[in-house]
Amino acid sequence: MTAPGEGRLRTAHMVASVLLGYPDDRLYGARRALEEAVGTLPAGEVRDRLAAFLRHVAVTPQAALAAHYVATFDLKRRCCPYLTYYAYGDTRKRGAALLRFKHALRAAGFELADGELPDHLAVVCELSARGAVHEAGRLLREHRPGLELLRTALEDERSPYAGVVAAVAATLPPAGRRAREAALRLAAEGPPAEEVGLEPYAVMEASR
Repeated sequence: MTAPGEGRLRTAHMVASVLLGYPDDRLYGARRALEEAVGTLPAGEVRDRLAAFLRHVAVTPQAALAAHYVATFDLKRRCCPYLTYYAYGDTRKRGAALLRFKHALRAAGFELADGELPDHLAVVCELSARGAVHEAGRLLREHRPGLELLRTALEDERSPYAGVVAAVAATLPPAGRRAREAALRLAAEGPPAEEVGLEPYAVMEASR
């Protein structure tokens, strides 16, 4: 049986997973249902921030929000929604990190479409929404510095998506000293810069 707190967490992450995906017909078609789901959450930062983004959706044409999404997440590296990027950049170590996400998804019976990476924040939130709350929470906590850096970058861009990322962060325990220090280092130094792509990830997957 799902504990009450876990049920609310799954609801919050379900809404966040939709909001952090590309704003297609799924988002706009489900807006009323998402608003109702947010209304079931307890008062506080998570509900307020998710509700604020849904109000933004209500007054923003789909084409305009889609253009903002692409300009923000696809064209600005500092606003990367892929959590392992912040810790590993485009280095070979990122392949092993991606496999940990992939294994967590598979253990929950969650298969991605071809070409999707498992560390997208929306995917991790969906993993939690599907019931793997503890596994998704562990991945989010392990990559808390990257999550905080993404939130800060979106705030600097004055993007409404900053509120959604902040809502996800608010579902986690408060960031500890190490996470805060790691986020500051990432902000100052940026991710590792070895430009080798994700070939090791593909090779390791093909061999399984």
